[in-house]
Parts: sequence; C-alpha cells; structure tokens
Amino acid sequence: MSSASFLIALREGFEAALIVAIVLAFVKRGPRPDMARAVWLGTFSALAVATVVGLVLHLTIDGLEGQARTRTFAAICFAAAGLLTWMIFWMRAHARGLKKELEGKAGTAIAESSALGLAMVAFLAVVREGLETALFLISATASDDARAVILGTVVGLAVAVVLGIAIYRGSHLIDLRRFFQITGVLIIIFAAGLVSKGIAFLQGQTIDVVYNVKGVSFLTGETEVGKFLIGVFGWDPAPSVLQFLGYVGYLVPALIFFFWE
Repeated sequence: MSSASFLIALREGFEAALIVAIVLAFVKRGPRPDMARAVWLGTFSALAVATVVGLVLHLTIDGLEGQARTRTFAAICFAAAGLLTWMIFWMRAHARGLKKELEGKAGTAIAESSALGLAMVAFLAVVREGLETALFLISATASDDARAVILGTVVGLAVAVVLGIAIYRGSHLIDLRRFFQITGVLIIIFAAGLVSKGIAFLQGQTIDVVYNVKGVSFLTGETEVGKFLIGVFGWDPAPSVLQFLGYVGYLVPALIFFFWE
C-alpha cells in the first residue's frame, strides 16, 4: 500500500466528508430535510467529474514518452506541491469560519427552495477536493506501483468516510485542530518531496550528489521502509545538490509559516 496515496486520500477525503457532513446536518435540522437528496446529488456528481478528469489525465500522460513524459511529470509535481501548499494554508485560515460559511450558502439555497443551488454547494466543495486528489495521485504514480497507489487511495478514502460519518453523528472524539495540524505537517513534508522529485525529473541523470547511501538496502526503494520514506517524506538515497536545496528551501519556510501564529 502506498503511504503517500493513503495520506493524500485521507486528508482530501476527510475535508470533503467534513463539508458534506456539515451541509447535511444543517439541512436535516432545517425546515426542508427532504432537500438532503440534493446534497447527495451534488456530492456524487463531483466524485464522478473528478474520477473522469483523473482518468483522462492519467491516460494522456501514460501515452507520453521520453522528454515529454519526464517534463510533464516534473510540471505535475510542481503543480501538486503548489496546490498542496495552497490547500493547507487555505484550510488553516478558513477552518474556523468554514461551518458558518457553508451553512450560510445552504440556508440561502433552502430559503429559495433551490435544489440546484444546494447541490452546487456540495458539488463545488467536493469537486475541488476530488480534482486536487487526482492530480496528487498522478504525481505519486511517478514512483510508486499503480496497485499500491490504488490500494492506499481506497483505504484512505474509507477511513475518511468513517471519520465523516462520526462527525455527522455529532462525535466529539475527533480533535479536528490536531488532525489538520498533524496531517498538515506530513503533507508539507510530502510537498517538499514533490519539489525535489520535480527537480530530479528535469535534471535527468544525477552527477553532483550531496550524499549517497544506496548501499544501505533499507534506505532504498527495494524495501518497505525505503518505500515509506520515499513516499511520505520524499527521501532520496542519492539526491543532487539542486534536489537537496529545493527540498530544504521549500520545507523550512513552509513549516515556519505553518506554525506562525
């Protein structure tokens, strides 16, 4: 199972599940609980769109060869790192007001008896998470086995759904602040690895390495420990100088700003 795809699917899936849970709970408490069907319609439509877009991107990239393929993967890695950064800091800034914002939009749609408007509240929120997940998973397949990526994604989404159901039922056992803080740090580290990976794709053959520990088997992609380190932490047993500078140059400022109060 791919640790990277599990982490991304868990974080993105939980954000989507949290949004759906907030909107559903609000609709169920309101004067038109029957309009909950519109929320589900918007949710499943968003998942369908994200799946189709992800498959199209995967099939398109899979058909590329040579420099076109490596440059495309490099661009995807940089784009995914940028989106991850935006996602983390957006959630950090809007987490406190997210519930009020969603309930305000849902309340407006209910007041206007607009099933389409209510469906769009769920659709726009979930499709964003779905498209981001598709892009991130494509970047993960650049180094991980496709089956491991799929398994990690399925397990991550399953856990996210369970957590979403718990939130919907009013569970207070989940510390949302701590959850987003821990996953935020892990994803920043993962994004640093994407920056390093993107540089590696552009460089091609590595000559000027900072260190080389390929002789230590458990630190390479040949073992499960090595795969975990590579997948989650962006570990490279023999990084180039540019890779190392890109990794540290992203990681340190991102962590400082993340914990900046």
